[in-house]
Amino acid sequence: MRAIASLFFLLAACATAPAPTADLNALAERYVRLALEIGTHEEGYIDAYYGPEAWKTEAEAHPRSVAQLKSDADALRAELAAAVSSAGDAAAARRARTLEVYVSSARFRLDMIEGRRVPLADEAEALFGIRPDLRPLSSYDEALARVEAVVPGQGPLAQRVEAFVARYTIPEDRITPVMQAAIAECRRRTLEHFDLPANERFDMELVTGQSWGAYNWYRGNNNSLIQINAGLPIRIDAAIGTGCHEGYPGHHVQGIAAERLYRERGYVEYSVAPLFSPQGPLNEGAGDYGVQLAFPGEERTAFEARVLYPLAGLDPASAPALAAFGEAVNALDGARLTIAAMYLGGEIDRARAVELTQRYQLMSRERAERSIAFAEHYRSYVINYATGEDLVRAYIERAGPSAEARWRAYESILNQPTLPEHLR
Repeated sequence: MRAIASLFFLLAACATAPAPTADLNALAERYVRLALEIGTHEEGYIDAYYGPEAWKTEAEAHPRSVAQLKSDADALRAELAAAVSSAGDAAAARRARTLEVYVSSARFRLDMIEGRRVPLADEAEALFGIRPDLRPLSSYDEALARVEAVVPGQGPLAQRVEAFVARYTIPEDRITPVMQAAIAECRRRTLEHFDLPANERFDMELVTGQSWGAYNWYRGNNNSLIQINAGLPIRIDAAIGTGCHEGYPGHHVQGIAAERLYRERGYVEYSVAPLFSPQGPLNEGAGDYGVQLAFPGEERTAFEARVLYPLAGLDPASAPALAAFGEAVNALDGARLTIAAMYLGGEIDRARAVELTQRYQLMSRERAERSIAFAEHYRSYVINYATGEDLVRAYIERAGPSAEARWRAYESILNQPTLPEHLR
């Protein structure tokens, strides 16, 4: 397949364009310093930073109070709103608008640091610029019935599902080679479309004791650390999902693109990546959709059966059955958001939330506990996966059925300031 114009070629070409206005650059710097200081009040708020070390040192040495940061955020947001109106061209207006929404998100997070809580949908909209569709749990009963049809056996569905998927667990001593092979294939397919920097690389390590399944820590200079939680059994179909989402064309490639926006185009706001920002649904949604982008149609199942199942010591002939199961349970993704909204909003207690998660996410109690622990820690961040993927999928697939057009649409999300509202 002919490779499309590379994201990185486009960024390099844009680097020769006139520099952004000094005023907008100054506002962007204020945003970065604001974010770094918020990070001193909330551990984990800054997911990645590769800007001037002096800014980080100063933020940590002399952080302003939350009240002072709120005042600065209000002033900065007003100045950015004015910059949107007075921008000389569409690109500058888009950048200013994106910054304005970033600051608005940071301002709301400061309220949350001081204890403010609102309904999950309102919180998600304020932090991430996107409002989830919270459907009643009863609307997922039809999807449960479809899962019933593809999972054999008798007894409660959750128990049958647990027994079914247990047959697809990667043995502990084979997790590393299976994951390495999966990520390598995700990278190979991405390289057909993106000319990645020569020095890009990732390190992978297994960890335990986390509420998430995998995490990409983008460390700058085109380098990432991908951690995989081996504390619970890992299914064979998680390998490609992890490889695409955390690596290629997901978070690793997203980090490279953001750093290029900063270093080559002077967009200093991309030197920092707050965990809670409107980048969330784009990054997580695009990471999930990256599987379909890199492995369209039946290609994922074919590769898993040909390469990954033998590496894991599993029966390749059973791959289609797991693929059919995966397609059926995908329709239940939104139930997680409804359960989180009910629990975080005080409608149900933790025990009931775990029970409903077992039923509507078809999980063991141990996995359901981990899912609820994630919602407790990250709250509305949970909406970024299913809601973000729906948004990204609709945007990319509007580009047309050809692979070339869809990869171009994907790169357009990465090579310019982008908000969820730009994809609607």
